[in-house]
Order: sequence, then structure tokens, then C-alpha cells
Amino acid sequence: QVQLVESGGGLVQAGGSLRLSCAASGRTFSSYHMAWFRQAPGKEREFVSVITWSGGTTYYADSVKGRFTISRDNGKNTVYLQMNSLKPEDTAVYYCAAGGSYSVVAGVYHYWGQGTQVTVSS
Repeated sequence: QVQLVESGGGLVQAGGSLRLSCAASGRTFSSYHMAWFRQAPGKEREFVSVITWSGGTTYYADSVKGRFTISRDNGKNTVYLQMNSLKPEDTAVYYCAAGGSYSVVAGVYHYWGQGTQVTVSS
């Protein structure tokens, strides 16, 4: 079992930055691929970024490529999402997820956090 807790969300002006953190419990964190998804009001949950268990490979949605950076610290059981040059369309609840597959599909991830709200004002 892995429990995930996100933090770092908030209100920021367009062009600003935020860093989200996702702290995981359990000794098997380093064996999971980790991903970030987001869900805006009235929209489907969408993929944002994923990182392999080792941190050696990452992948981003086109909408955030070049602005967001995913990273992880297996010693701290934490995955991060650095978000720069934020836009109003980045407004959403952001979720971290853990799973055994390196995927952009939400359904393959076994464990989810409760989400953290990110609001970008224009």
C-alpha cells in the first residue's frame, strides 16, 4: 500500500510559478512510476507528466512541455512538479499517482492522492 499526499497548490498570477510536492508513505515508493494528472471543473482528468521509478525518464503533455518539470527524491519518498510560466488554463486540481506502469493513462495507476488546487489568475 502507498498513501500519497499532495501539497503546494495555491493562487498565483499568470506567469508565476508553483512547486507541487507529493509525499508517499511506504517503503516501496522507489519501485513505482509516478505521475501527475489534473482535472479542471467540468473536464476530464488529464495527464500532465510521468517519471520512472529511477527518475531517469520523464514525459510531458504537450500543453506543459517546456514549462513544467517533474522530479523525484526516492530518499524522501517525494515527487515534485515545478510549474513555471503558469497560465489561467493550468487552473485545476492536481493529483499525483503511483503505479507499476509507465503510462499517460490514468486507469493504470493504483494509488492516488487527494489532490491540491492550483488557481492561476489572469
